[in-house]
Amino acid sequence: MSEIYSKAETLELRRKHIGPSCKVFFAKDPIKIVRAQGQYMFDENGEKYLDCINNVAHVGHSHPEVVKAAVKQMELLNTNSRFLHDNLVQYAKRLTATLPEKLSVCYFVNSGSEANDLALRLARQYSGHQDVITLDHAYHGHVTSLIDISPYKFHQLGKEGKKEFVHVAPSPDIYRGKYRENHPDPASAYADDVKKITIEAQKNGRKIAAFIAESMQSCGGQVIPPAGYFQKVAEYVHKAGGVFIADEVQVGFGRVGKNFWGFQLQGEDFVPDIVTMGKPIGNGHPMSCVVTTREIAEAFGASGLEYFNTFGGNPVSCAIGLAVLDVIEKEDLQGNARRVGNHLIELLKEQQKKHPLVGDVRGVGLFVGVELVKDQQTRTPATAEAQHIIYKLKEQQTLLSADGPHRNILKFKPPMCFTMEDAKFVVDQIDTLLTGMHGSCTAGCSSLFTSTTIRNGGNSYAECVSESISHINGNACRQVNGFYTESHGVPCKRIRT
Repeated sequence: MSEIYSKAETLELRRKHIGPSCKVFFAKDPIKIVRAQGQYMFDENGEKYLDCINNVAHVGHSHPEVVKAAVKQMELLNTNSRFLHDNLVQYAKRLTATLPEKLSVCYFVNSGSEANDLALRLARQYSGHQDVITLDHAYHGHVTSLIDISPYKFHQLGKEGKKEFVHVAPSPDIYRGKYRENHPDPASAYADDVKKITIEAQKNGRKIAAFIAESMQSCGGQVIPPAGYFQKVAEYVHKAGGVFIADEVQVGFGRVGKNFWGFQLQGEDFVPDIVTMGKPIGNGHPMSCVVTTREIAEAFGASGLEYFNTFGGNPVSCAIGLAVLDVIEKEDLQGNARRVGNHLIELLKEQQKKHPLVGDVRGVGLFVGVELVKDQQTRTPATAEAQHIIYKLKEQQTLLSADGPHRNILKFKPPMCFTMEDAKFVVDQIDTLLTGMHGSCTAGCSSLFTSTTIRNGGNSYAECVSESISHINGNACRQVNGFYTESHGVPCKRIRT
């Protein structure tokens, strides 16, 4: 199918009609994607890119079974959930069967942001309280209520960004956080910080409605909480009268391999009070869900305020949701995430032994982070180096992202059909790039950071640095890897390390 506009025309129309805060990937030379299949995306010239970042296309781009289910139901009926329809109750039954028994009541919505916003409403109605404890560097959505509880965003607004009812606990990062891998019990230490927050809040007349956390922090840098952390936090939060919200928007539906849900990595004795989900739930179709206990749902209903969502739980969305669950099961994608994820982590750990720039490799299933550092002892973030790798991979038609507080963590969240061969392919590319960077440093590192070296396709090291710093100093973008236009560059003296 021929395209209506050239790439240049598409870009110009975007600049004219789309809000300037809506960024594109690789702004120096953005990619125009016209189709995708499985773990591959194709540009207008037919060039194929390996997609290592699209956790939205959970079972693979344009999966035929998902497309078939959507078309079949669309031909019959699509309407709101105030009419009885079997798809809604069938999907709710299938979805809750994947969760602990007490999580049995569903509210269907359209995005992860809607899900997390509704979760806050549920928590506040049930508890009768207002305050929320969130993790540093957390991101939970783009609506106002969620910007308020997302340090990843509100820190960019300066001192006025943090609201009085928001309390920020340290991210349970055992590589870069305050309690590291050599601590005898980092789970308890990080949980004790949450306990202290609840005590201090109560002293100041504040009351905790909820603690919210991604089961594994994504924008925060692929952080895997130490086992036992959530259990202890839940104990302290419940004691303070609040509830525990597990945000599974980016990591649910078998991505962790070992379990269907990320929070289950904490152990069978941990069950959150509310679970939110989105992104992979519809394989790119806009749908999401909040699942909670009967007790919390009844308290929400007791307010007398009806909850209605025009598109949430419509027959087409539920047909797609059912198809996604079918594909995960039929193609053993959870098992694939475990096998391929383990292989990917092993390959990356080999790079850690080989290359001083690789400070840490962490992850579970197909949710993996590689933290790059300038120095293994000081763990100084290698921000520019990470951006350089991202751009060079893009030139080699592999799409990877970098995120975290310092933008120095290579992020893997590919479609679940990612293969052993794909894992080896991208790691071999990274190995070659790291080897070249090490060679340049051996010859003289200072040349590596000039605008005249390591230039290919218009993206120099200095340009990557500028765009990365722009993120760190206040132009952070949602999710995978927003790269910014020239107008957002800042002087290199502002590099934060």
